[in-house]
Amino acid sequence: MTIVYQDGAILVCLKPAGVLSTDEPGGLPELLRRELGEEKADIRTVHRLDLVVGGLMVLARSPEAASELSRQIREERFEKEYLAVVHGDPGERGRWRDLMFRDKARKMSFVTETPGKGVQEAILRYKRLGQSGDLSLVRIRLETGRTHQIRCQFAAHGFPLAGERKYSTREDPWPLALWSCRLAFVHPESGKRMEFAHFPPETEPWLFFNNLKTVNLFS
Repeated sequence: MTIVYQDGAILVCLKPAGVLSTDEPGGLPELLRRELGEEKADIRTVHRLDLVVGGLMVLARSPEAASELSRQIREERFEKEYLAVVHGDPGERGRWRDLMFRDKARKMSFVTETPGKGVQEAILRYKRLGQSGDLSLVRIRLETGRTHQIRCQFAAHGFPLAGERKYSTREDPWPLALWSCRLAFVHPESGKRMEFAHFPPETEPWLFFNNLKTVNLFS
């Protein structure tokens, strides 16, 4: 486990792809307790990454910190940005505002044109950072936090993520190319603005983009 920052209220780490975000056997909080050597440490998940997605996460270390971070998320004052590799060229930049429905039985989300029960608005912004053949490197900022939002919206707009297994029929040789690269929020105790950024692992398809490490993730 890579712990980026910790104090008495919060812990920021890199969640490995393939690890659950939630507090259950083998989940991220349990792995962090092992890393800290504190079997009964109070570590609480306040936001999630899909099982197959890796990158930055912040966890609370008290009920009060969890409540405050959750409030920031509800009020959309918690900033989350991602890097992704997608098939095709979505254009230099854009903002997508879609209606999204979550099918719990199929464990999938779908973009729809029809309002109704369980349908929520999904909004994101993106900027293209580079291209390599048919692939594009994009930076994404979520304005809403729907389940599978990035994966679903990009696929629905015709630009499925590289390595996508659920929302694409392509047979890519890579794992899902989606990475939580930046978090920004207000510290739940001190009130200080906190900001963290981290690049994805040096593996394909990230390695196809020579300019990746020149990107300023804090801008």
